[in-house]
Amino acid sequence: MRQVSVALATSTLPYGAVCRFSHPFKGVVMKSRDLIKMGYPAGPILHLALSAAGEARVSGQRKSRVVQTLRMLLIDAHSYVEDPLFGKIARALIAAGLVAQPKPTTADYKLNESLQYQVWGDEIDEQAHQQMRNACKLPISVAGALMPDAHVGYGLPIGGVLATDNAVIPYAVGVDIACRMMMTVFDLPPHLVRDQDDRFEAILENNTRFGIGAEWKPKREHPVMDENWNITQVAARLKDKAHRQLGTSGSGNHFVEFGEVTFLEPVRGVPPGRYLAVLSHSGSRGPGNEAAGFYSKWAMSRHGSMPKELRHLAWLELDGPGDEYWAVMELMGRYASANHHIIHRQIVKAVGEQPLLQIENHHNFAWKEQHGGRTVIVHRKGATPAGRGMLGIIPGSMASPAYVVEGLGNEASLESAAHGAGRLMSRGEAMRTFKWSQVKQLLKEKGVTLLSAGLDEAPWVYKDIDKVMAAQESLVRPVARFMPRLVKMSPPGDRPED
Repeated sequence: MRQVSVALATSTLPYGAVCRFSHPFKGVVMKSRDLIKMGYPAGPILHLALSAAGEARVSGQRKSRVVQTLRMLLIDAHSYVEDPLFGKIARALIAAGLVAQPKPTTADYKLNESLQYQVWGDEIDEQAHQQMRNACKLPISVAGALMPDAHVGYGLPIGGVLATDNAVIPYAVGVDIACRMMMTVFDLPPHLVRDQDDRFEAILENNTRFGIGAEWKPKREHPVMDENWNITQVAARLKDKAHRQLGTSGSGNHFVEFGEVTFLEPVRGVPPGRYLAVLSHSGSRGPGNEAAGFYSKWAMSRHGSMPKELRHLAWLELDGPGDEYWAVMELMGRYASANHHIIHRQIVKAVGEQPLLQIENHHNFAWKEQHGGRTVIVHRKGATPAGRGMLGIIPGSMASPAYVVEGLGNEASLESAAHGAGRLMSRGEAMRTFKWSQVKQLLKEKGVTLLSAGLDEAPWVYKDIDKVMAAQESLVRPVARFMPRLVKMSPPGDRPED
């Protein structure tokens, strides 16, 4: 076995110097300029950080974990004072007055045993109900609701809606911050997709990118990249990745598809009838996922004595660290919207026809709203805003309809509705259960052409969208029905982001 050589930083370490640690299995190059950019001051604290990073890597910690810890130290050093590797840095940061004193958190966690939540739909697994019961026990919880597409998630279930008092829960927003739907309607007959199949397949193939790390070269441009990404250190370090991935789609259940939409009544000036449309579903890509992971860990670090079953429901106070998360969440919302607008802009240009109508809405987000005569933070994790008169899009599967809906403003659901059909089985179970021959046969019967997807997105893994819609008649009403005809998703084998 090779010797482990360590070049430690000294008091004369210049800006931009490199601290190298070699290891038989792993190597790391940690540059002082990267730590300074992160927020570490030049001098003894910087040297401590370089040394600790090297020791952590030699001991087997993943580089991503080391980098995450170094960032967390600058925000929440008090949680690392006793850490055997990073404690010296934490104590030095505190002694230098470079981190704020921690704000007291609820130590005894007096759980709320009386708060109930409203439920729409019967086909909801018990784990999702248990997660909703746990969420309602939080001392910050005010009201809750469970949508008919609900299924188990991290912390709050997918399809869960939770109102809180002056606090935001990163895992109740979700890991794909601001995941959203967007539809563009053309004044063209829908049979064009079938009659000119090669043309429309090429439009989707040439104007979309899917999957983990998907990028455009050259990079796409949008005003969101001209915004201030230096609002937090987290946002600043994500800007370059965000620009590279701008205008791309994620994996899992994310898609872009052509289809036919039938308007049942006039909608924003579009007369009733059948039209060609393109529908997309994806979110804030890798940047949103990284931001969610960072702030979720930060929230959990501040609630060390939280009961284990509530750990993923750790919150950040909005008059404290929650303000930083909120700023990043809203930026990720604008970024997610920009991704869709670039996709649709490119497709509109390729189709060569100006759109009649564009509709978009998002989920996996938190809103400041008025309910019960007070301002609360409403988390909709896989739930669609459904205020009175609001338009939204609720998709089914690659072989079933999506619905354009108008919200009815039902206060009992915190003015929310389902965000889709909702999964019935896990991705692993789907892969073990179904075969591509079955999927191809069903798609042929439904008149759907699939360009790419994973078997874990087989239509049967989802609930019956029409049953979901029937279960929420008091929440939304359909104004249009969209049927997929040409579908593109992330290729098989890509890790899901949803």
